[in-house]
Amino acid sequence: MLLAGDIAGMGLGLAVPINDTTRRIVMSLLTEGRVRRAYLGVAGTPAPLPPRLAERTCQAVGLRVMEVVTDGPAARAGIRAGDVVLTADGHPITSAQALQKLMLADAIGRPIPVTLARNGALVDVIATPTELVSGPAAR
Repeated sequence: MLLAGDIAGMGLGLAVPINDTTRRIVMSLLTEGRVRRAYLGVAGTPAPLPPRLAERTCQAVGLRVMEVVTDGPAARAGIRAGDVVLTADGHPITSAQALQKLMLADAIGRPIPVTLARNGALVDVIATPTELVSGPAAR
């Protein structure tokens, strides 16, 4: 564990668990001074799969795409509102957080296979995340 004491002179302690994600963040901060994140440009919500699709995919829930950012990586890949994301880069996607966990610096510019359910059919697309830019640089 990474420990920090005397936060703001208050005598408070903080323990941050060290896992793979934390290591990547710490190394990125140390080497680049910032954390780079990948961006697809979708907003979604968990959605149960129809029984036949759930049986076929061995997955009960997917991520229903509610919004796709115009001209974003997802839109360029052909992902549409109403699609249900089942897998991305070989990982099952059951929530926005599951997709977000894949959007690390190493995903920037790397083609990622995405499997969708669309109108009862399975559709495979390739999405290439870009770097998420925020703050004054994004304006």
